[in-house]
Amino acid sequence: MKTDFDAVIVGSGPNGLAAAIVLQQAGLSVLLIEGKSKIGGGLHSAELTLPGFIHDVCSAVHPLAADSAVFEKFPLEKYGLEFMHSAFAAAHPFDDGTAVTLETSIERTAQQFKDPETYKQLIKPLFNNWQNIRSAFLGPLHISKNLFKAASFAYHAALPASHLAKNNFTDVKAQALFAGMAAHSMLPLNKLTTSAIALILMLIAHDKGWPVIKSGSQKLADALTAYLISIGGKIEINNMITSIKQLPSSKIILFDVTPKQLLQIAGEKFSNFYAWQLKRYKYGMGVFKIDWALSQAAPFTAQQCRKATTVHIGNSFNEIMQSEQTTWNGKCSLEPFVIFVQPTIIDASRAPAGKHVAWAYCHVPNGSVESMTDAIEKQVERFAPGFRDCILARHVMNTSDFENYDPNYVGGDINGGMFNLTQIFTRPALRLSPYRTSAKNIYICSSSTPPGGGVHGICGYYAARQSLKDIFKISLPAL
Repeated sequence: MKTDFDAVIVGSGPNGLAAAIVLQQAGLSVLLIEGKSKIGGGLHSAELTLPGFIHDVCSAVHPLAADSAVFEKFPLEKYGLEFMHSAFAAAHPFDDGTAVTLETSIERTAQQFKDPETYKQLIKPLFNNWQNIRSAFLGPLHISKNLFKAASFAYHAALPASHLAKNNFTDVKAQALFAGMAAHSMLPLNKLTTSAIALILMLIAHDKGWPVIKSGSQKLADALTAYLISIGGKIEINNMITSIKQLPSSKIILFDVTPKQLLQIAGEKFSNFYAWQLKRYKYGMGVFKIDWALSQAAPFTAQQCRKATTVHIGNSFNEIMQSEQTTWNGKCSLEPFVIFVQPTIIDASRAPAGKHVAWAYCHVPNGSVESMTDAIEKQVERFAPGFRDCILARHVMNTSDFENYDPNYVGGDINGGMFNLTQIFTRPALRLSPYRTSAKNIYICSSSTPPGGGVHGICGYYAARQSLKDIFKISLPAL
Protein backbone atom coordinates (compact mmCIF):
# COMPACT_ATOMS: atom_id res chain seq x y z
CA MET A 1 0.00 0.00 0.00
CA LYS A 2 1.34 3.40 -0.96
CA THR A 3 1.89 5.78 1.94
CA ASP A 4 2.12 9.56 1.95
CA PHE A 5 5.38 9.51 3.94
CA ASP A 6 7.80 6.99 5.33
CA ALA A 7 7.72 8.71 8.72
CA VAL A 8 5.49 11.22 10.50
CA ILE A 9 6.69 12.93 13.68
CA VAL A 10 4.15 14.60 15.94
CA GLY A 11 5.64 17.39 18.03
CA SER A 12 8.59 19.62 17.22
CA GLY A 13 10.51 19.90 20.46
CA PRO A 14 14.27 19.26 20.26
CA ASN A 15 13.65 15.50 20.33
CA GLY A 16 11.05 15.60 17.58
CA LEU A 17 13.37 17.73 15.46
CA ALA A 18 16.33 15.42 16.11
CA ALA A 19 14.27 12.35 15.21
CA ALA A 20 13.04 13.96 11.99
CA ILE A 21 16.58 14.87 10.94
CA VAL A 22 17.97 11.41 11.70
CA LEU A 23 15.19 9.72 9.73
CA GLN A 24 15.55 12.12 6.81
CA GLN A 25 19.33 11.58 6.79
CA ALA A 26 18.66 7.83 6.57
CA GLY A 27 16.82 8.37 3.28
CA LEU A 28 13.22 8.38 4.49
CA SER A 29 10.55 10.86 3.46
CA VAL A 30 9.64 12.70 6.67
CA LEU A 31 6.81 14.99 7.76
CA LEU A 32 7.09 16.87 11.06
CA ILE A 33 3.77 18.14 12.44
CA GLU A 34 3.54 20.92 15.05
CA GLY A 35 0.32 22.04 16.72
CA LYS A 36 1.45 25.60 17.39
CA SER A 37 2.52 28.35 15.00
CA LYS A 38 6.21 28.01 15.91
CA ILE A 39 8.58 25.08 15.78
CA GLY A 40 10.64 24.17 18.84
CA GLY A 41 8.53 23.16 21.84
CA GLY A 42 10.31 24.75 24.79
CA LEU A 43 12.86 26.39 22.49
CA HIS A 44 10.96 29.65 22.09
CA SER A 45 12.02 33.25 22.60
CA ALA A 46 9.59 36.17 22.68
CA GLU A 47 9.00 39.75 23.84
CA LEU A 48 7.13 38.70 26.97
CA THR A 49 7.46 41.96 28.89
CA LEU A 50 8.31 45.06 26.82
CA PRO A 51 9.20 45.70 23.16
CA GLY A 52 12.86 44.92 22.46
CA PHE A 53 13.30 42.65 25.49
CA ILE A 54 13.77 39.06 24.26
CA HIS A 55 12.99 36.36 26.82
CA ASP A 56 13.37 32.59 26.63
CA VAL A 57 9.91 31.23 27.29
CA CYS A 58 11.14 27.90 28.70
CA SER A 59 14.67 26.51 28.33
CA ALA A 60 17.39 29.14 28.49
CA VAL A 61 20.75 27.65 29.50
CA HIS A 62 22.12 24.81 27.41
CA PRO A 63 24.87 22.62 28.89
CA LEU A 64 23.25 19.49 27.49
CA ALA A 65 22.85 21.02 24.02
CA ALA A 66 26.48 22.14 23.93
CA ASP A 67 27.59 18.62 24.88
CA SER A 68 24.97 16.75 22.83
CA ALA A 69 26.30 13.75 20.92
CA VAL A 70 23.30 14.27 18.61
CA PHE A 71 23.52 17.97 17.84
CA GLU A 72 27.25 17.71 17.19
CA LYS A 73 26.38 15.52 14.20
CA PHE A 74 24.42 18.38 12.57
CA PRO A 75 26.02 21.50 10.96
CA LEU A 76 23.98 23.88 13.11
CA GLU A 77 26.58 26.68 13.17
CA LYS A 78 26.00 27.02 9.43
CA TYR A 79 22.38 27.89 10.23
CA GLY A 80 23.11 30.58 12.80
CA LEU A 81 23.58 28.70 16.09
CA GLU A 82 26.11 30.38 18.38
CA PHE A 83 26.78 29.40 21.99
CA MET A 84 27.93 32.14 24.39
CA HIS A 85 29.76 31.54 27.67
CA SER A 86 29.97 33.69 30.78
CA ALA A 87 33.06 33.76 33.00
CA PHE A 88 31.54 31.09 35.25
CA ALA A 89 29.15 28.27 34.42
CA ALA A 90 27.17 28.99 37.59
CA ALA A 91 27.48 30.94 40.81
CA HIS A 92 26.08 30.21 44.26
CA PRO A 93 25.82 33.15 46.73
CA PHE A 94 25.67 33.02 50.52
CA ASP A 95 24.20 35.26 53.19
CA ASP A 96 27.66 36.48 54.21
CA GLY A 97 28.11 38.21 50.84
CA THR A 98 30.46 35.60 49.39
CA ALA A 99 29.84 33.12 46.59
CA VAL A 100 31.36 30.02 45.05
CA THR A 101 31.46 29.32 41.34
CA LEU A 102 31.36 26.29 39.09
CA GLU A 103 34.10 26.85 36.53
CA THR A 104 35.49 25.03 33.53
CA SER A 105 38.65 24.36 35.54
CA ILE A 106 38.31 21.65 38.17
CA GLU A 107 41.32 23.12 39.96
CA ARG A 108 39.88 26.65 40.20
CA THR A 109 36.53 25.29 41.36
CA ALA A 110 38.16 23.11 44.01
CA GLN A 111 40.45 25.85 45.33
CA GLN A 112 37.44 27.81 46.59
CA PHE A 113 36.76 25.16 49.22
CA LYS A 114 38.44 24.39 52.53
CA ASP A 115 38.82 20.79 51.35
CA PRO A 116 39.86 21.17 47.68
CA GLU A 117 41.35 17.68 47.49
CA THR A 118 38.04 15.96 48.27
CA TYR A 119 36.36 17.79 45.37
CA LYS A 120 39.15 16.80 43.01
CA GLN A 121 39.20 13.21 44.25
CA LEU A 122 35.50 12.86 43.43
CA ILE A 123 35.30 14.82 40.17
CA LYS A 124 38.62 14.25 38.37
CA PRO A 125 38.30 10.48 37.81
CA LEU A 126 34.73 10.96 36.58
CA PHE A 127 35.75 13.81 34.32
CA ASN A 128 38.56 11.76 32.80
CA ASN A 129 35.97 9.07 32.04
CA TRP A 130 33.26 11.47 30.82
CA GLN A 131 32.98 10.14 27.27
CA ASN A 132 32.29 6.61 28.51
CA ILE A 133 29.83 7.95 31.11
CA ARG A 134 28.02 10.00 28.48
CA SER A 135 27.69 7.02 26.17
CA ALA A 136 26.55 4.64 28.89
CA PHE A 137 24.07 6.78 30.80
CA LEU A 138 22.75 9.52 28.51
CA GLY A 139 20.44 7.20 26.62
CA PRO A 140 18.78 3.80 27.02
CA LEU A 141 20.38 1.26 29.31
CA HIS A 142 22.44 -1.01 27.09
CA ILE A 143 25.21 -3.45 27.95
CA SER A 144 28.48 -2.31 26.46
CA LYS A 145 32.11 -1.82 27.39
CA ASN A 146 31.24 1.80 28.20
CA LEU A 147 28.77 0.67 30.86
CA PHE A 148 31.47 -1.27 32.70
CA LYS A 149 33.98 1.55 32.32
CA ALA A 150 31.44 3.91 33.88
CA ALA A 151 30.70 1.71 36.90
CA SER A 152 32.19 4.25 39.32
CA PHE A 153 29.82 6.91 38.05
CA ALA A 154 26.88 4.52 38.43
CA TYR A 155 27.75 3.98 42.08
CA HIS A 156 27.96 7.71 42.88
CA ALA A 157 24.99 8.62 40.68
CA ALA A 158 22.66 6.21 42.45
CA LEU A 159 23.25 7.85 45.83
CA PRO A 160 21.02 10.52 47.34
CA ALA A 161 22.60 13.95 47.03
CA SER A 162 22.32 14.35 50.79
CA HIS A 163 24.51 11.29 51.32
CA LEU A 164 27.09 12.10 48.66
CA ALA A 165 27.52 15.74 49.66
CA LYS A 166 27.74 15.18 53.40
CA ASN A 167 30.11 12.20 53.03
CA ASN A 168 32.42 13.70 50.40
CA PHE A 169 32.65 17.37 51.39
CA THR A 170 33.39 18.83 54.81
CA ASP A 171 33.14 22.39 53.46
CA VAL A 172 29.56 23.66 53.81
CA LYS A 173 29.96 25.78 50.67
CA ALA A 174 30.94 22.76 48.61
CA GLN A 175 27.89 20.96 50.01
CA ALA A 176 25.68 23.91 49.06
CA LEU A 177 27.05 24.07 45.52
CA PHE A 178 26.30 20.36 45.10
CA ALA A 179 22.79 20.83 46.51
CA GLY A 180 22.01 23.48 43.91
CA MET A 181 23.09 21.12 41.15
CA ALA A 182 21.11 18.21 42.56
CA ALA A 183 17.95 20.31 42.91
CA HIS A 184 17.68 20.31 39.09
CA SER A 185 16.40 16.74 39.54
CA MET A 186 13.14 18.19 40.93
CA LEU A 187 13.23 15.59 43.70
CA PRO A 188 13.94 15.79 47.45
CA LEU A 189 17.70 15.58 47.93
CA ASN A 190 17.40 12.46 50.09
CA LYS A 191 16.02 10.47 47.15
CA LEU A 192 18.12 7.94 45.25
CA THR A 193 19.58 9.16 41.90
CA THR A 194 19.55 12.87 42.82
CA SER A 195 23.35 12.79 42.69
CA ALA A 196 23.17 11.72 39.03
CA ILE A 197 21.82 15.07 37.82
CA ALA A 198 24.30 17.02 39.93
CA LEU A 199 27.30 15.05 38.68
CA ILE A 200 26.27 15.23 35.02
CA LEU A 201 25.76 19.00 35.19
CA MET A 202 29.09 19.51 36.94
CA LEU A 203 31.00 17.26 34.55
CA ILE A 204 29.54 19.06 31.53
CA ALA A 205 30.46 22.41 33.11
CA HIS A 206 34.06 21.25 33.42
CA ASP A 207 33.98 20.03 29.82
CA LYS A 208 31.85 22.43 27.75
CA GLY A 209 30.50 25.00 30.22
CA TRP A 210 26.90 26.14 30.58
CA PRO A 211 26.27 28.39 27.58
CA VAL A 212 23.31 30.44 26.49
CA ILE A 213 22.42 30.85 22.83
CA LYS A 214 23.05 34.20 21.17
CA SER A 215 19.78 36.10 20.63
CA GLY A 216 17.71 33.45 22.41
CA SER A 217 16.98 29.73 22.58
CA GLN A 218 14.70 30.09 19.55
CA LYS A 219 17.87 30.15 17.45
CA LEU A 220 18.53 26.48 18.18
CA ALA A 221 15.03 25.55 17.02
CA ASP A 222 15.52 27.75 13.95
CA ALA A 223 18.85 26.08 13.11
CA LEU A 224 17.43 22.56 13.50
CA THR A 225 14.42 23.53 11.38
CA ALA A 226 16.53 25.08 8.64
CA TYR A 227 18.79 22.02 8.49
CA LEU A 228 15.82 19.63 8.34
CA ILE A 229 14.32 21.58 5.44
CA SER A 230 17.68 21.75 3.67
CA ILE A 231 17.90 17.95 3.53
CA GLY A 232 14.33 17.53 2.27
CA GLY A 233 12.21 17.26 5.40
CA LYS A 234 8.66 18.59 5.35
CA ILE A 235 7.07 20.64 8.15
CA GLU A 236 3.45 21.40 8.94
CA ILE A 237 2.49 23.93 11.62
CA ASN A 238 -0.81 24.95 13.25
CA ASN A 239 -2.07 21.37 13.20
CA MET A 240 -2.83 20.21 16.74
CA ILE A 241 -3.15 16.43 16.61
CA THR A 242 -5.77 15.05 18.99
CA SER A 243 -6.41 11.73 17.23
CA ILE A 244 -4.21 9.39 15.27
CA LYS A 245 -6.91 9.43 12.60
CA GLN A 246 -5.86 12.98 11.68
CA LEU A 247 -2.45 11.80 10.48
CA PRO A 248 -1.54 11.08 6.87
CA SER A 249 -0.62 7.48 6.07
CA SER A 250 2.97 6.52 6.86
CA LYS A 251 5.11 3.51 7.64
CA ILE A 252 6.06 4.78 11.11
CA ILE A 253 4.84 7.44 13.53
CA LEU A 254 7.00 9.00 16.24
CA PHE A 255 5.40 11.04 19.02
CA ASP A 256 7.29 13.81 20.80
CA VAL A 257 4.65 13.83 23.54
CA THR A 258 4.35 12.50 27.09
CA PRO A 259 2.24 9.45 28.07
CA LYS A 260 -0.81 11.57 28.86
CA GLN A 261 -1.03 12.94 25.31
CA LEU A 262 0.05 9.64 23.75
CA LEU A 263 -2.91 7.89 25.34
CA GLN A 264 -5.29 10.61 24.21
CA ILE A 265 -4.06 10.52 20.61
CA ALA A 266 -3.27 6.85 20.00
CA GLY A 267 -4.55 4.89 23.00
CA GLU A 268 -6.92 2.85 20.83
CA LYS A 269 -3.89 1.29 19.11
CA PHE A 270 -2.23 0.00 22.28
CA SER A 271 -2.52 -3.23 24.20
CA ASN A 272 -4.37 -3.05 27.52
CA PHE A 273 -1.15 -3.73 29.41
CA TYR A 274 0.82 -0.99 27.68
CA ALA A 275 -2.02 1.51 28.17
CA TRP A 276 -2.11 0.51 31.85
CA GLN A 277 1.62 1.22 32.14
CA LEU A 278 1.24 4.63 30.55
CA LYS A 279 -1.61 5.52 32.91
CA ARG A 280 0.66 4.72 35.87
CA TYR A 281 3.42 7.03 34.64
CA LYS A 282 4.30 9.63 37.27
CA TYR A 283 4.84 13.35 36.71
CA GLY A 284 7.01 15.42 39.01
CA MET A 285 7.04 18.85 40.56
CA GLY A 286 5.97 21.86 38.54
CA VAL A 287 7.61 25.25 38.18
CA PHE A 288 6.61 28.88 38.67
CA LYS A 289 8.60 31.26 36.47
CA ILE A 290 9.10 35.02 36.26
CA ASP A 291 10.65 36.96 33.38
CA TRP A 292 11.86 40.47 34.04
CA ALA A 293 12.76 43.47 31.93
CA LEU A 294 15.43 45.29 33.96
CA SER A 295 16.90 48.78 33.93
CA GLN A 296 20.30 47.28 34.83
CA ALA A 297 21.87 43.95 35.63
CA ALA A 298 20.92 42.39 38.96
CA PRO A 299 23.05 44.06 41.67
CA PHE A 300 24.34 40.93 43.37
CA THR A 301 26.49 41.60 46.44
CA ALA A 302 28.95 38.86 45.45
CA GLN A 303 30.82 40.01 42.36
CA GLN A 304 31.11 36.45 41.03
CA CYS A 305 27.33 36.36 40.62
CA ARG A 306 27.53 39.32 38.25
CA LYS A 307 29.72 37.24 35.93
CA ALA A 308 27.66 34.05 35.76
CA THR A 309 24.62 33.63 33.52
CA THR A 310 23.20 31.07 35.98
CA VAL A 311 22.89 31.79 39.70
CA HIS A 312 21.60 29.20 42.19
CA ILE A 313 19.82 30.97 45.03
CA GLY A 314 19.33 28.88 48.14
CA ASN A 315 22.20 29.63 50.53
CA SER A 316 22.95 26.39 52.42
CA PHE A 317 22.55 22.69 51.68
CA ASN A 318 20.00 22.33 54.45
CA GLU A 319 17.93 25.28 53.22
CA ILE A 320 17.80 23.91 49.68
CA MET A 321 16.98 20.44 50.93
CA GLN A 322 14.16 21.80 53.10
CA SER A 323 12.73 23.83 50.21
CA GLU A 324 12.61 20.83 47.87
CA GLN A 325 11.16 18.56 50.57
CA THR A 326 8.42 21.08 51.35
CA THR A 327 7.45 21.21 47.69
CA TRP A 328 7.52 17.42 47.43
CA ASN A 329 5.15 17.30 50.42
CA GLY A 330 2.62 19.39 48.49
CA LYS A 331 3.27 22.89 49.84
CA CYS A 332 4.99 25.93 48.35
CA SER A 333 8.19 26.91 50.15
CA LEU A 334 8.33 30.36 51.75
CA GLU A 335 12.05 30.48 50.90
CA PRO A 336 12.24 28.49 47.67
CA PHE A 337 15.36 27.34 45.92
CA VAL A 338 15.55 29.65 42.88
CA ILE A 339 17.34 29.18 39.58
CA PHE A 340 18.13 32.67 38.25
CA VAL A 341 19.35 33.30 34.70
CA GLN A 342 20.73 36.59 33.33
CA PRO A 343 21.72 36.12 29.67
CA THR A 344 22.25 39.80 28.87
CA ILE A 345 25.40 40.03 30.95
CA ILE A 346 27.04 38.46 27.86
CA ASP A 347 24.38 38.81 25.14
CA ALA A 348 23.41 42.43 24.58
CA SER A 349 21.26 41.49 21.57
CA ARG A 350 18.37 40.51 23.85
CA ALA A 351 17.57 43.97 25.26
CA PRO A 352 17.73 47.67 24.35
CA ALA A 353 21.09 49.36 24.95
CA GLY A 354 21.99 49.41 28.62
CA LYS A 355 18.98 47.33 29.65
CA HIS A 356 18.77 43.68 30.68
CA VAL A 357 16.51 40.65 30.85
CA ALA A 358 16.47 37.92 33.48
CA TRP A 359 14.27 35.04 34.50
CA ALA A 360 13.93 32.79 37.50
CA TYR A 361 11.87 29.83 38.54
CA CYS A 362 11.25 27.77 41.62
CA HIS A 363 9.69 24.36 42.07
CA VAL A 364 6.07 24.08 43.19
CA PRO A 365 3.70 21.14 43.69
CA ASN A 366 2.46 19.67 40.42
CA GLY A 367 -0.56 21.66 39.26
CA SER A 368 -0.17 24.45 41.82
CA VAL A 369 -1.41 27.88 40.72
CA GLU A 370 -0.20 29.69 43.83
CA SER A 371 1.72 32.86 42.98
CA MET A 372 5.40 32.68 43.93
CA THR A 373 6.28 36.14 42.61
CA ASP A 374 6.87 37.69 46.02
CA ALA A 375 8.77 34.68 47.38
CA ILE A 376 11.08 34.51 44.35
CA GLU A 377 11.77 38.24 44.30
CA LYS A 378 12.49 38.22 48.03
CA GLN A 379 15.05 35.47 47.48
CA VAL A 380 16.75 37.41 44.67
CA GLU A 381 16.66 40.64 46.72
CA ARG A 382 18.25 38.76 49.62
CA PHE A 383 21.45 38.33 47.59
CA ALA A 384 21.05 41.33 45.26
CA PRO A 385 19.75 44.23 47.40
CA GLY A 386 17.96 46.77 45.23
CA PHE A 387 16.93 44.23 42.62
CA ARG A 388 13.27 45.19 42.78
CA ASP A 389 14.17 48.79 41.99
CA CYS A 390 15.59 47.55 38.66
CA ILE A 391 12.35 45.91 37.49
CA LEU A 392 10.69 47.66 34.54
CA ALA A 393 8.15 44.91 33.84
CA ARG A 394 7.51 41.29 34.67
CA HIS A 395 5.76 38.30 33.10
CA VAL A 396 4.78 35.26 35.16
CA MET A 397 3.86 31.68 34.32
CA ASN A 398 2.35 29.20 36.77
CA THR A 399 1.97 25.47 36.18
CA SER A 400 -1.32 25.93 34.35
CA ASP A 401 0.25 28.52 32.05
CA PHE A 402 3.08 26.11 31.24
CA GLU A 403 0.72 23.28 30.38
CA ASN A 404 -1.43 25.60 28.24
CA TYR A 405 1.71 26.75 26.46
CA ASP A 406 2.91 23.19 25.86
CA PRO A 407 0.71 20.19 26.78
CA ASN A 408 3.88 18.16 27.40
CA TYR A 409 4.45 20.19 30.59
CA VAL A 410 1.84 18.26 32.55
CA GLY A 411 1.09 20.07 35.79
CA GLY A 412 4.10 22.30 35.10
CA ASP A 413 6.56 19.39 35.00
CA ILE A 414 9.21 20.55 32.53
CA ASN A 415 11.13 17.25 32.68
CA GLY A 416 8.50 15.11 30.96
CA GLY A 417 7.99 12.98 34.05
CA MET A 418 9.47 12.25 37.44
CA PHE A 419 13.16 11.33 37.40
CA ASN A 420 13.03 8.80 40.22
CA LEU A 421 14.73 5.41 40.42
CA THR A 422 11.89 3.55 38.69
CA GLN A 423 11.64 6.03 35.82
CA ILE A 424 15.25 6.55 34.77
CA PHE A 425 15.69 3.77 32.23
CA THR A 426 12.11 2.48 32.16
CA ARG A 427 10.36 5.71 31.20
CA PRO A 428 7.60 5.62 30.06
CA ALA A 429 7.11 1.84 30.50
CA LEU A 430 9.16 -1.26 31.28
CA ARG A 431 9.99 -2.70 27.85
CA LEU A 432 13.01 -4.10 26.01
CA SER A 433 13.09 -0.76 24.21
CA PRO A 434 11.47 2.24 25.95
CA TYR A 435 10.95 3.92 22.57
CA ARG A 436 8.68 1.19 21.20
CA THR A 437 4.99 1.20 22.02
CA SER A 438 2.85 -1.94 21.86
CA ALA A 439 1.74 -0.92 18.35
CA LYS A 440 4.17 -2.12 15.70
CA ASN A 441 4.79 1.14 13.86
CA ILE A 442 4.28 3.68 16.67
CA TYR A 443 7.18 5.05 18.73
CA ILE A 444 7.64 7.67 21.45
CA CYS A 445 10.62 10.04 21.26
CA SER A 446 9.92 12.65 23.96
CA SER A 447 11.65 13.49 27.24
CA SER A 448 9.41 10.81 28.75
CA THR A 449 11.97 8.34 27.35
CA PRO A 450 15.64 7.95 28.40
CA PRO A 451 17.63 9.96 29.21
CA GLY A 452 14.80 12.33 30.12
CA GLY A 453 14.43 16.10 30.26
CA GLY A 454 16.85 18.62 28.81
CA VAL A 455 17.67 20.05 25.41
CA HIS A 456 19.86 17.36 23.86
CA GLY A 457 17.90 15.47 21.19
CA ILE A 458 19.09 12.12 22.53
CA CYS A 459 15.57 10.73 23.06
CA GLY A 460 14.78 11.60 19.45
CA TYR A 461 17.95 9.98 18.15
CA TYR A 462 17.39 6.67 19.92
CA ALA A 463 13.71 6.50 19.01
CA ALA A 464 14.60 7.12 15.35
CA ARG A 465 17.38 4.53 15.60
CA GLN A 466 14.97 1.94 17.01
CA SER A 467 12.34 2.54 14.32
CA LEU A 468 14.92 2.38 11.53
CA LYS A 469 16.14 -0.97 12.84
CA ASP A 470 12.66 -2.43 13.37
CA ILE A 471 10.86 -1.31 10.23
CA PHE A 472 13.52 -0.43 7.64
CA LYS A 473 16.36 -2.78 8.72
CA ILE A 474 18.75 0.18 8.89
CA SER A 475 21.32 0.14 11.68
CA LEU A 476 22.73 3.25 13.35
CA PRO A 477 25.40 3.22 16.07
CA ALA A 478 24.75 3.94 19.72
CA LEU A 479 25.95 7.37 20.77
